[in-house]
Amino acid sequence: MPGTYTLRNLICSLLIVFAASSINAQNLPLDNAFAHNDYQHRQPLFEALNNGYTNIEADVYIYKNRLVVTHVLPQIHHHRQLKNLYLQPLADQVANNNGEVYPGYKGTITLMIDIKSDGERTYQLLKPMLEQYREMLCGYQNGEYKAGPVRIVLSGHKPVQTIRNDPDRLAFIDEDLRRINRDTTIAAENALAMASCKYSKLLKWRGSGLLSLRERIKLTNFTAQAHLLGAKVRLWGSPDNEKVWQQLLQCGVDLINTDKLTRLRNFLTKEGAPAVQAN
Repeated sequence: MPGTYTLRNLICSLLIVFAASSINAQNLPLDNAFAHNDYQHRQPLFEALNNGYTNIEADVYIYKNRLVVTHVLPQIHHHRQLKNLYLQPLADQVANNNGEVYPGYKGTITLMIDIKSDGERTYQLLKPMLEQYREMLCGYQNGEYKAGPVRIVLSGHKPVQTIRNDPDRLAFIDEDLRRINRDTTIAAENALAMASCKYSKLLKWRGSGLLSLRERIKLTNFTAQAHLLGAKVRLWGSPDNEKVWQQLLQCGVDLINTDKLTRLRNFLTKEGAPAVQAN
């Protein structure tokens, strides 16, 4: 019913305002922290920001010509849209913090949009939406690059060639880590921002004992090639295990993928954790 839908939108907006007002400035931004399936948390975006995350993922479907945030279609909630859960709250943060998401943080916050529906159609809906936030987004205008406090990276069913050919694009590409090691032309048009791979596709080690020399060399070679192409590396589906996280960082993995926001934050900030910054 229209009245119910309006009420849900109002409640959602009030929760966002409350969450934004409670961001803990003492949690320093963590360049290596990636919030996987962030929208599944009780307070999407803001739980990640409260824990210092600088990389945040949202799965997106087209539903009734709107971009809704959900993992699978049956779980769709009409009020959970990309714009009101992520883009507008990020814009509000930037407006309230003198052009920065985190006060005093000069780095870039990455919002990864994992496209679950048709890539071309999703991009056609997404592009005009992103234009509304051009001032805060990294992107191109007439082929010239402009930095911003927020970067959009598209994964899943992203329309790679369409993005590359867009001289005014406000989105970049996440590509398969194994593929870019076979085909370096994927980095054409400066559209590549991230290289991801399922952990089990590269490594068998689950954190017990030592990471084998063979797997260490394999992973290090993959990350080195990605860095040459200007891409940050992420392995998704990795064990939520401090020993694994330590080895990933040492092998050059830039982004530690997790659903356990507090646990990873504690690992990255505790004394003795590797002081590794994303490239």
